[in-house]
Amino acid sequence: MDKLDRFDRNILTILAENGRITITELAKKVGLSKTPCQIRMRRLEEGGFIRGYGAILDPEKLGEGHIAFVQVSLSDTRSEALNAFNEATRHIREIEQCHMIASNFDYLLKIRTRDMSNYRKVLGEKISALPYVSHTSTFVVMESVKDRG
Repeated sequence: MDKLDRFDRNILTILAENGRITITELAKKVGLSKTPCQIRMRRLEEGGFIRGYGAILDPEKLGEGHIAFVQVSLSDTRSEALNAFNEATRHIREIEQCHMIASNFDYLLKIRTRDMSNYRKVLGEKISALPYVSHTSTFVVMESVKDRG
């Protein structure tokens, strides 16, 4: 796919805010007729710019309002160890995000749980048991000021 123009970027911005907008309304907001807007949207989907559509859930109402960020240091950072760690994190529901970091630690995890007690259990039984984990440091969120989720 060629470079994105202003219409493509506007479509992406609007869909990121409201994925349930009708094609008619989207076309009107970006200044195109319905068919060209649909074609652009399909091309953005096929090009991987739009990975999917879904509901944004409220973690607080679902009883998962406790957020902690965890710095993880591994005992081995060769490809085999990194791949094993990466794969294992995908199977832990409480890990909302996992990022490999260029720092004095290896990964930064965003963990979402019910409360501190539940977090301690997840840390002790799941995160610390991940392959090659040698050390963790936890930072507890006191207030979420901006969160795109």
